[in-house]
Amino acid sequence: MIDLYTWSTPNGRKVSIMLEACRLHYSVHPVDIKNREQFEPEFLTISPNNKIPAIVDEEGPEGKPVSLFESGAILIYLAEKCGQFMPDKPCARYEVLQWLMWQMGSFGPYLGQAHHFNRFAPEKIPYAIERYNQDAQRLWGVLDKRLAGREFVVDELSIADFAIYPWACRHEWQMVELSDFPAVAGWMARMARLPFVERGMQVP
Repeated sequence: MIDLYTWSTPNGRKVSIMLEACRLHYSVHPVDIKNREQFEPEFLTISPNNKIPAIVDEEGPEGKPVSLFESGAILIYLAEKCGQFMPDKPCARYEVLQWLMWQMGSFGPYLGQAHHFNRFAPEKIPYAIERYNQDAQRLWGVLDKRLAGREFVVDELSIADFAIYPWACRHEWQMVELSDFPAVAGWMARMARLPFVERGMQVP
């Protein structure tokens, strides 16, 4: 059994999609970040950075419990545990890792800033809004070029798709029109039709 500590955010949903895709048994522990539950001492022992998601796998390597935080690390761990959604061939594997790191280092953080300044900042700051909306447009353009002529980010469905998709689903928060990025729009439609993606997007 895997314990999943999560909330209804793109980063949290990356992991719930993966757990559903791998058909792993897991228990959901909601961590209400709006009420700052991520700063509770009990959660700190699982996630030292006070961020969701985090997991505890009672059947980790060598049969010993393992605790993990950071969504990208969790995706890699689960892919290796299940032998799924990560290519065996080195070149393809590094390509998946490359796009996973792109999501972790760019597509997530910059779109997260767009979310903040477009929707949650207590005052409107034109410079920040313009900067992060421009970043969003650029990053969506990168993804659209990548997906042109491809069914998935690295040809076969992988953890790179699981990492990127929940962030793309909040395109309205980023002031992004899907019609401007037809390759991404087509990929999103394919992802949405996968039953385990639909289930994972409903957690918690």
